[in-house]
Amino acid sequence: MPTTPLPSSPIPGLRTVEITSADEPVLQCFFDANPQYFLAVQGQPAAADEAHEEIHGELPPGWRCTKKWLVGCVDAQGSLQAMANVVSDLLAPGVWHIGLFIVATARFGTGDAQALYRGLETWASAEGANWMRLGVVQGNVRAERFWEALGFVQTRTRSGVEMGKLTNTLRVMVKPLAGGTLEQYLSLVERDRPGPQSTP
Repeated sequence: MPTTPLPSSPIPGLRTVEITSADEPVLQCFFDANPQYFLAVQGQPAAADEAHEEIHGELPPGWRCTKKWLVGCVDAQGSLQAMANVVSDLLAPGVWHIGLFIVATARFGTGDAQALYRGLETWASAEGANWMRLGVVQGNVRAERFWEALGFVQTRTRSGVEMGKLTNTLRVMVKPLAGGTLEQYLSLVERDRPGPQSTP
């Protein structure tokens, strides 16, 4: 398992922390105070056990990884301003996956989200990541544009994904960090080839 230090914060006044089970109430408060993501992809605010599931939830059976990181960014008062769920070496060595990335609504339009993501990407790349992977809900236009602007490209879609009150189509997206081609990525992660599968 990696002993990697957390990424440093690229934003003055914020520092990174690893979110653990002891931080469940803090994470739940952050989700409740910043419901936009959940309204967009689930059709409802965060569930009462959202933080618990985020911290303790397991990968689907048969999916391998080295570690699931829950990285938070807090201000000088210790208030959570952003969080990311990052899985290292998911499905194949060198493939890092972003399961969730939320920045406080008050920081929208400031460039903080882009800076924080790039900090994560730099960290992952330094620790052996060759690819960043994620799934974005089709129709969540703000998120789609955000990830496309950062260089992610779609590999396939997966339909029929139940999330809260909604049944969504996910766009599986990937970004090369070391100059690889999409075909090279797909040779590592066959499940991301275009096809009829419906699981994320």
